Amino acid sequence: MATDKLFTVAGISKLNGEYKVRFANDMMRIKVLAKSGHEDIRLADLEGSFSKLDAAKAILGLEDFSDAIAQSTITEYIEDNTPKAKAAPVKAPAKTKTTKAPAKVAVTEDEDAPF
Repeated sequence: MATDKLFTVAGISKLNGEYKVRFANDMMRIKVLAKSGHEDIRLADLEGSFSKLDAAKAILGLEDFSDAIAQSTITEYIEDNTPKAKAAPVKAPAKTKTTKAPAKVAVTEDEDAPF
């Protein structure tokens, strides 16, 4: 996330059949969402100011968001927005130069050999 804004209200709403996590700084956001056509608007006051990711984690455990739709919406948001840890580059093992000695072949001289 490229922002360091903090929010005191978080929740979910449904617009055009799709649920999304919503963030605000006061509960008056419900009126704006409703006016814009959102349905099933559920916002909760948080105890303090949180980043979007931390706010989503905070509402994940609230009773108002314990149903399957809310849980999956919030969990998906958290998974999509959690910073991915950069894996350390894997170095290929150093190549060692080894030469095999030619196999020793026993040579016998037979006079009857065709060659």
